Amino acid sequence: MRKRTLSAATSFAVLVGSATLVAGTAGQAAADSSKTLPMSSVGDMVVDGVHRKIFMSDPYLGKVVATDYAGTVLSTVTGLPGVTGLALSADAGSLYAAVPGVDAVVALDTQAVTETARYATGEGTDPQFVAPAGGKIWFGYGTNDDGDIGSIDASGEQPVVTLGQDADINYSGAPRLVASPTDPNAIAAVSSYYHWFRIGAYDVSTGTAVRTARSPESESSSGGMVGDLAYTPDGSRLITASAGNRHRVWQTSDLTEVGAYASSYHGAAVAVASDGTVAAGSVAPYDPDVFVYRPGETKAVRQYDFPNTGIYSGGDSLAYGALAWEPGGSRLFAVTMASSGGSTRLQVLDQPTKSVPTVTVKVPATVTVLQAITVSGTVSATLGLPVGTPLTVTRYDAEFPKGKSLGTKPLGANGAFSFGDKPTAAGNVTYRVTYAGDATHIGAGGTAVVKVTPFKTNLTLDRNRLTVNYGTNVTYTASLGWSYRNRVVEIWSDPYGPEPKRLLKRGTVNSAGKLSVTTRMTRDTWVTADFAGDTRSGRAHVGSTVYTRAGLTTTLSRHYKWSKIGTIWYQTYHQTSDPLITAWNNPYPGRKTKYEIQVWYAGAWRTGSEDYVTLNGGGMAYITLDGDGAAGIRARVRTAYVDGVSGDNVNTTVHGSWKYFTFTR
Repeated sequence: MRKRTLSAATSFAVLVGSATLVAGTAGQAAADSSKTLPMSSVGDMVVDGVHRKIFMSDPYLGKVVATDYAGTVLSTVTGLPGVTGLALSADAGSLYAAVPGVDAVVALDTQAVTETARYATGEGTDPQFVAPAGGKIWFGYGTNDDGDIGSIDASGEQPVVTLGQDADINYSGAPRLVASPTDPNAIAAVSSYYHWFRIGAYDVSTGTAVRTARSPESESSSGGMVGDLAYTPDGSRLITASAGNRHRVWQTSDLTEVGAYASSYHGAAVAVASDGTVAAGSVAPYDPDVFVYRPGETKAVRQYDFPNTGIYSGGDSLAYGALAWEPGGSRLFAVTMASSGGSTRLQVLDQPTKSVPTVTVKVPATVTVLQAITVSGTVSATLGLPVGTPLTVTRYDAEFPKGKSLGTKPLGANGAFSFGDKPTAAGNVTYRVTYAGDATHIGAGGTAVVKVTPFKTNLTLDRNRLTVNYGTNVTYTASLGWSYRNRVVEIWSDPYGPEPKRLLKRGTVNSAGKLSVTTRMTRDTWVTADFAGDTRSGRAHVGSTVYTRAGLTTTLSRHYKWSKIGTIWYQTYHQTSDPLITAWNNPYPGRKTKYEIQVWYAGAWRTGSEDYVTLNGGGMAYITLDGDGAAGIRARVRTAYVDGVSGDNVNTTVHGSWKYFTFTR
């Protein structure tokens, strides 16, 4: 028996076919964005709040790229081999770039983004970092074993360069420099290479760098490359991005360590907003890349883990020194690089100081429709939400695919919530709990799915195991019990063999719950009744197998008369004639008809011969008997279709009636 899937299965049937359980979703800042940059490396970045531009250096390609805050390239200055450190003048009119490939510091006009001056620092100095302060341009230069500080006085007719401003510290690599945000005559420096750690603070009011503090001797041998250095807004602290799972904090007055911000293994960048918010960035392909700390707090309010755009595993890495706040704004800018085969990208983080709640929702795995359930969960965040915070609840189901509001529910103690509900529709029912967000939190939502089972539907179909003759009209009646709304039933016919399944009738049952259809039977047939279900009633499928005997006729011809022997009429042949048996069965490829001949002998009918004969395309077979010498013989013949033996199994066995014949001289 061949059965097929219900072809009229509705979207509701698909809906109830599977279920998932709990899903929790953390909120995301919808405005966060990322844009590919035409760069192969990153040396440094600064943000110009006056002209609303971001400047980034590319040492490998020897250029400075200027973009808007969305990452759209505005202009590019080339011919700057190895360009690394960048710094804005106090009025943001000039951008200073350290260009070791030509032993110079280059000044660019920030409005036009064109070169306005080039200050040679001396052959072999390789200036790497730059900071304007005290009316001069200060630069860090030197080798990995011997770094020092130099200055450029560009106030006269000819620039004056002074090297060796603090040979005593002996920085490892050209020192990174940063100017104080509060004291125009103060700068700080830190080692940029991993041989040893050195940090110093300087007063440059006299035109010479006078060291006011340095790292303790116990710190001098600490290895690890320093990726960045930044002042706090009040100038009282310095923060270094260096080795270890922390960004260290130093007291500017004596450079003693006074704290740290937790981060991933190797510090790459640090940026401090005007309100004291700290962004600590790390090179961390498999861990969070950026940690954001609100003023005065030691627990990160936000973490960022950049995705992978390269060909190897691990997320894109934050570039050294490539983290900066929007001046006067709330956005955080970062430049990332793929490990291999990927792109350099500007990441614009729109609301980095807001806590991102995670909403977890829990429901039972399976319930019956209209059964009461408890929906529970938690809202967790780096900044806790108060008891009573309103949460919006929406239920999505087959009756309300766009959602039905269940109102608001209050957040309870310890960030937990719980409420009751009764699912009113079967299928996968989704509960979504959302928090709208506020001044310190981003909106967030979570979902959970419960599989709601419908009420069982009673559906029957008559005529099962009925056997009928070929060509008989049979009426089938489907009976549907209670259902919620849908009262439509389909009756399908699926005959044996390659004949396609077909819809006999689709309609609404009558007041007694019945739907009938009449069809002519030509083959054994699997007849089914199907109910697609509705939002509370389950789908139902029943079937009846109705067997159909093969069509069959048998005739004898070429006789010359009829003779009655006893009570039976015989077709009579001269023994010189050959009787012709004509048999017909309803056609089917490869079908054969069975013929059987019996002879009256010794007071009983005894089988003389039998065989199977292949039918032609019209279902006909012609069998000729040899009557020579058969005078006085009484015989009978019949044909039959035998299920499974006559070459196929699409009909039920049938034997024709006996045809009697005899021979005379």
